[in-house]
Amino acid sequence: MINLLRQALDQSLEINERLAASASNGFDWLFRRDQLIKSGLSDFDLVHDGGLMTVRYYSLTGQRSIELADGSQLPIKSRKHAVPLVLVPPLGVTSETFDLLPNRSLVRYMAARGFKVYLINWGEPGREHAALGMTDYADRMMGEALQAVRAHSGVADVSLMGWCMGGLLSLLYSGLKYDKRIRNIITVASPIDMRGGGMVAGVAQALNTPAKLIRKYTDFKLLAINPAKLHTSGWVTSLAFKLTDPVSSLTTYWDLITRLWDREFVESHSTTSDYLNNMLSYPVGMLQDMLIKVVVDNKLAKGEIEVGSKISRFRNIRAAMLVFAGEQDALVSASTARGILDLVSSQDKHFEVAPGGHMGVILGSNAQRVVWAKSADWLVSRSLPAAKPAKPAKAPNAEKVASKAATRAKTSNP
Repeated sequence: MINLLRQALDQSLEINERLAASASNGFDWLFRRDQLIKSGLSDFDLVHDGGLMTVRYYSLTGQRSIELADGSQLPIKSRKHAVPLVLVPPLGVTSETFDLLPNRSLVRYMAARGFKVYLINWGEPGREHAALGMTDYADRMMGEALQAVRAHSGVADVSLMGWCMGGLLSLLYSGLKYDKRIRNIITVASPIDMRGGGMVAGVAQALNTPAKLIRKYTDFKLLAINPAKLHTSGWVTSLAFKLTDPVSSLTTYWDLITRLWDREFVESHSTTSDYLNNMLSYPVGMLQDMLIKVVVDNKLAKGEIEVGSKISRFRNIRAAMLVFAGEQDALVSASTARGILDLVSSQDKHFEVAPGGHMGVILGSNAQRVVWAKSADWLVSRSLPAAKPAKPAKAPNAEKVASKAATRAKTSNP
């Protein structure tokens, strides 16, 4: 009887504590939302300012460990790997993409694993940037960013890791430049074959037939339209992303209500919601290039694509490749992402299917344990210092050879 009373009392106290916590968290969520948002808190140095595009360097100076998503501590490796790691986010998202939460921050995780971590921040494009296209991002700005990384790190070789469009930009640049100093490339949920399956491939197939008819019977050219006239605000990007999974967009609010007492969950929910609700405008010039060249013409799957007046050829890529696809990714199927491995000249290449949807595969609760950990493990052995070329053997001195030969002749004929 006494035990039952104790249990009832404990349950009553727990209920009261949860009600009080729910009231406090609910008040903050309604009126002080900024206190719940924990994105973009990692320290960084700005190593390059290109106007719209900037490059950041992340380090963990003065820290001994970082907290992971499961509550454990990851000791910070003091000795850095030789090859810097450059993180390449997609367009249309904020700079917090890879620094979403303190315990779910890709920049912190990779820095703790011993990598010199750089992040390309594409900035917040406005109407004046509407005309920026594939040549601006995949050629000019990528080249400018990598030049800044090499200057800051003092190392010529780099590794690239990109999610979705970030992976495509990494591949397009590498195919353009035939740059042997790009040692490793990791892509996560980056679409290549637009006939391979998934929502992106479905949209491509749906557009293919009307696009052919328009080309055949009209003079209409999407690329000829002034991009500034098609510019839209960032909320359109947010809406488009949410419409890819409308059910989850609604159920997350139910999850918030049922776990309003859990401060950590409320902070995570608020931070993620803020990220999704504040996506950025997508440059129309890039959308035009992607829609025609990638979605309709499926040129990535053919291994060659025009980038301005140049051609990016995936067979030029010889870097070690690690390709991830999301198991539940409704946008980019595994077959759509895997296609790049058949197009590159790399000998060292691997493919992995990881848990999560299009966003969850790189930012979700399982991403740290699977994609991040496997990427770091894979990079370690591929980030050793470059082998120094062997010194050429010195040519024999002619005078010394002649002198030795004369000496031998005298001793053999006294």
